[in-house]
Amino acid sequence: MKDRFNRNITYLRISVTDRCNLRCTYCMPENGVECLTHSDLLTFEEIADFTKCAVSLGINKVRLTGGEPLVRKGITDLVRMIWNIEGVKDLSMTTNAVLLKQFAAQLKEAGLKRLNISLDTVDRDKFIQISRRDLLPDVLEGIDEAINCGFDKIKLNCVVEKNRNEPNALAVAEYAGSKELDVRFIRTMNLDTGEFWVVDGGIGGDCSICNRIRLSAKGDVLPCLFSDIGFSVREFGACEAIKMAVESKPQKGTLSRSHEFYNVGG
Repeated sequence: MKDRFNRNITYLRISVTDRCNLRCTYCMPENGVECLTHSDLLTFEEIADFTKCAVSLGINKVRLTGGEPLVRKGITDLVRMIWNIEGVKDLSMTTNAVLLKQFAAQLKEAGLKRLNISLDTVDRDKFIQISRRDLLPDVLEGIDEAINCGFDKIKLNCVVEKNRNEPNALAVAEYAGSKELDVRFIRTMNLDTGEFWVVDGGIGGDCSICNRIRLSAKGDVLPCLFSDIGFSVREFGACEAIKMAVESKPQKGTLSRSHEFYNVGG
């Protein structure tokens, strides 16, 4: 499945919820947001059916995101449903790890292969300042549990203001080295103004090789994070919405005034 610029679209990111148990300053207001109602959210069956259609069109890599995906009730059931779809070769999740100690073993058993864990600091006071929650011990325990469970790959995602040489980033890098984990440094982005950069340690943000589409928690297929374009699965049907999104995928991201990181998965 190729777009107008000959990029082969093989990667699907699925936001399963817009809810989160943190209130990170760069992502969500301190008092939270008005969340989607239960009926607005795609059901697990709708997500699984959508994924089957996506796979039939060429998708083989799936990542579950949020909000925070582990706050969605029954998330391990969805992991199992997606992993059992023939043609899914890679299944991963982005999480803040607050609930990972509780869910790591279940996720591994259900078929999850890889984890990207958000960790912007290993200093407890700074963690509280950034996330507005005193939950760093839970995060670190969750990381240890995930390591013990033996996932194929665990990466840390560290948001930075400018680069990896900032004090928080250096401390996270040292922590990652002590755990033999990879770390990626993600410069703070702004959807409203279209500010984004290529991820340091990854390929995200490099529009020339972008191979992904996104499914929002309410069922819109998004061709690009930095675009207001979206096609409703419930309105157009899964396969048609996917085809429309791929055909509309821009050569380069611009900006988005209708999306937020907490409801499209970052």
